Amino acid sequence: MPDFLLEIGTEEIPARMIVSAQQELERRINDLLTRERLTANGTMSHVDTPRRLAVLAPGIPSAQPDLTEQINGPAASVAFKDGQPTPAAHAFAKKAGVDVAQLQRVTTPKGEYLSAKITKRGRSAAEILTESLPKEIASIYWPKNMYWRKPSERFVRPVRWLVAMLDDQIVPLEFGGVRAGNQSRGHRILADGGVTIPRAGAPYVEALRGAKVLSREAREQQIRKALDAATRAIQGARWREDKSLLDTVVNLIEWPSVILGDFDPEFLELPDEVLVTVMRDHQKYFAVEDAKGKLLPHFLAVLNTDGDPAGLIRHGNERVLRARFNDARFFWQTDQKHPLRERVSWLKNVTFQKDLGSYFDKTLRVQRLCSWLCEEVRQNGIQVRPGVVHKAACLAKADLTTDLVKEFTELQGIVGGLYAAVQTLDRGMADPTRQLIAQTIYDQYKPQSAEDSVPRAVEGAVLSIADKAETISGMFALGLQPTGSKDPFALRRQANGVVRTIAEHNLPIGIAQLFTLARETYRESAAERKFSHEIKYEDAIRAFFRERLEFYLRDHLGYKYDMVNAVLAAGADDVVDTVARAEAVSKVRGSADFDSISVASKRIKNILRQANEAGKRIGSTPDPKAYSEKAEMDLGARIPEIASAAEGFRQARDYSRALAEISKIRPAVDAFFDKVMVMVEDEELRANRLALLRTMLKEFSTIADFSEIVTEGKA
Repeated sequence: MPDFLLEIGTEEIPARMIVSAQQELERRINDLLTRERLTANGTMSHVDTPRRLAVLAPGIPSAQPDLTEQINGPAASVAFKDGQPTPAAHAFAKKAGVDVAQLQRVTTPKGEYLSAKITKRGRSAAEILTESLPKEIASIYWPKNMYWRKPSERFVRPVRWLVAMLDDQIVPLEFGGVRAGNQSRGHRILADGGVTIPRAGAPYVEALRGAKVLSREAREQQIRKALDAATRAIQGARWREDKSLLDTVVNLIEWPSVILGDFDPEFLELPDEVLVTVMRDHQKYFAVEDAKGKLLPHFLAVLNTDGDPAGLIRHGNERVLRARFNDARFFWQTDQKHPLRERVSWLKNVTFQKDLGSYFDKTLRVQRLCSWLCEEVRQNGIQVRPGVVHKAACLAKADLTTDLVKEFTELQGIVGGLYAAVQTLDRGMADPTRQLIAQTIYDQYKPQSAEDSVPRAVEGAVLSIADKAETISGMFALGLQPTGSKDPFALRRQANGVVRTIAEHNLPIGIAQLFTLARETYRESAAERKFSHEIKYEDAIRAFFRERLEFYLRDHLGYKYDMVNAVLAAGADDVVDTVARAEAVSKVRGSADFDSISVASKRIKNILRQANEAGKRIGSTPDPKAYSEKAEMDLGARIPEIASAAEGFRQARDYSRALAEISKIRPAVDAFFDKVMVMVEDEELRANRLALLRTMLKEFSTIADFSEIVTEGKA
């Protein structure tokens, strides 16, 4: 069974696109091999660099196995008349590729039919791959494509070579005018010309290594070792761990080395956030710090060469960084001439969104929403300083007018917080108050990703939620909600941030009320006149946030899909409450009592559904006088008793004890289904028993819909 190799060689691919494209290519080839009955005898692997995407599939069959299948033809009564085959029999035999005498008769539920066994000869792997791979390559999704030969032939960058091999044999496919062979290319600078690949599999990886090209894992390992080695030149120093930056530089190089550079210590007067942003986002340098995390006047740069023995590259990088730091210092000093409070009015000239007005308009709306949220939080016993939130909301967007943010846009919000910490915001304001306002402004965009933290203080949480909710509300009212994979305004990310912040700060903020208030901030504004009348705003927001809460429970907290569905079915407006219910249900999931109750809930739902479909009447409330069996009398008596106790615990949000109470209904439920027939002929008795089941389902589904939970051996 030969090993298979496919390598697509290109001009340099943008670093941010490599990982997703590699994963898609690997998935497409795996699906192709599975579909064509050429499944690899082992785990597929890959090699991805800025100039190539490669997939290795070990031990695939050299050809498809022959496939024998039984096909049915016409009815025997049609195929034979007076014992002789009719034209229908001859036509079927010709289609099956057999003689009429080889046709068999099979009995089916519809009667006796003709049947034939046919064998399809398997095609060679080379033939299938030659035919199918160009389509798979062309189907890879890229955020941006380009063409270099024909408009119909597009790829992220021009394809310069292809390698496609089964062991040492070339698979003669063609894509973009390039025919596959066994010639790859090594490092653009360090290798001479082409690289002959002797064989698919390990020899391919070794051939690339000899041409100064490493796999992704090897590059990351080598970079880490080189960063450690370079940092050891400075006593007590370490390089600042940055997974995102590491992922980026790994996708920028094929043969890494690291240099240590220096910058003037006087630049350390600037905030760390500014210096690190310049190094990280603009130059792709790693910062160096001491054991306490304090920034040191050094940087580490990853090179795509064997090194820098003469120090020329280091000198050039130091000169570029010095110029960038000088720019940052100039902008910092210039911006201080106009404090944040003076810049607020300038926001009238900064557009937030063409239909939603300026950032000044947004600031006023966010302030109103913050006032409402602060009052809601205070009434529920959580300490918050409304004055701090109000002042922070007023100044939050002022840094959009600063030169530093215009130059380093990724620092918006952060710059506002840094400036607020060093400027006079109001005469006589205590420094701790000013610092809290600064922190609130600094945290306003948090969390910006799944790895980012939520705002540190309640004040920051309120501002963050209000800012995001105001944006989402306006966009939804305009009809600009996300569709499919498209989300140009990052509303899903902002909604994820709202859910996480509410959950992790345990804030008593309901989603429906939050977005009713957010929509209210637009009342009688110019923006409101542009809102879409076709959008059912409340329904759209409810569905959108149910999806985001489901994402939080499943992907962030790790709860299983069926349990998440069960909890959300009982309510998805109160984030904190939903998370608490999910935690409680997860603890009892799998116990005998709750498996039994889950199965019973499914059965009750099915009975009620079938009754509705059949037009059977269901009583409004169960009448105890109509009970005729002891089991239904016992169940009817236990339901209100247990429901009352469980509701008390539910109101106190003591869901563990509430679930413990609900579990006590199990013996009565089991006895009911063992002894009582629900769908009896007597209409009054049937309606009363259906009412009893519906009451039980309603009373015990306030924490979770147990029918959604998949039990062992149940679907």
